[in-house]
Amino acid sequence: MRDLDAAHEVLSAAYAKLRLSSTGRRASLRLASRTLGAVRFDELDCRIGFEADCEPSDGYIFGQLACGRVVYSSDGEDRFVRGGDAFLAAPPGRPFTAVTGNLHASIVVFGQAVVDEVVDDVRFVGCRPVSARAAAVWRATSLHLRDGILPAFAGNSLVLANATRLLVATTLATFPHATVSRSKVWDRSDAHPRTLRRAIMFIESNAAMDITAADIARAARVSIRAIQLAFRRHLDTTPMAYLRSVRMSCAHTDLLAANGSVTEIAARWGYARPSVFAAHYRAAYGVPPSRTLWSG
Repeated sequence: MRDLDAAHEVLSAAYAKLRLSSTGRRASLRLASRTLGAVRFDELDCRIGFEADCEPSDGYIFGQLACGRVVYSSDGEDRFVRGGDAFLAAPPGRPFTAVTGNLHASIVVFGQAVVDEVVDDVRFVGCRPVSARAAAVWRATSLHLRDGILPAFAGNSLVLANATRLLVATTLATFPHATVSRSKVWDRSDAHPRTLRRAIMFIESNAAMDITAADIARAARVSIRAIQLAFRRHLDTTPMAYLRSVRMSCAHTDLLAANGSVTEIAARWGYARPSVFAAHYRAAYGVPPSRTLWSG
């Protein structure tokens, strides 16, 4: 599109309500999007210089600038983003200003609810990566999920859910974050064996489904923090780690029954990469999955 008003509408709908100003009335803007569950991947190509005053966003807007420049201002700080830099525009709930020239950027957008499925009570608090290496890993992971996993496994909700959690975990390792609350007294008292039994029953009955820690907590009728404490206290593990072990056991059963190839069974139980499945299977059973399949 080449109209500034149209560019304003597209950017406001995609990221946050904003007031856009430019020296000219002609703009060249291209925005291509793909979705992975509750995560959106954007490729933004903007051939115009503008200043945008943005209202607080409901979600996190991460990105990597391929070329161009952006100056972000929020909380009294100016941050200069140049070609090759990874960034967080601003934490949710905080207004920010962006001044940019011509740019091309890869953007990843998701909300706090996606983060809560991976780790409880954590918020991103820094807008710059912790290191250049971490930023490079984040960039490579984002592109792999967007261009590799998403097209190849579009119909496999379990693989896509695991890919979403991998992206969030990589983002947590890349950008500064902090715990914002501590467990409550009632969370500790709710972390009893009955809670654990309800959670285990739910997990074992729904292992083939895309379930989260929030789903497990809801089924056990306690908070996410309480269910995490219950698994840690009684099994020295986490709800999601226990879910992964159940899925691996189901994959083992499928291998013994020759219920598909190794690749098919791996994908059925949430593994996009057979090599990762093979490594996890060997760690659990001491042999590669192909040996179990052949011996079965």
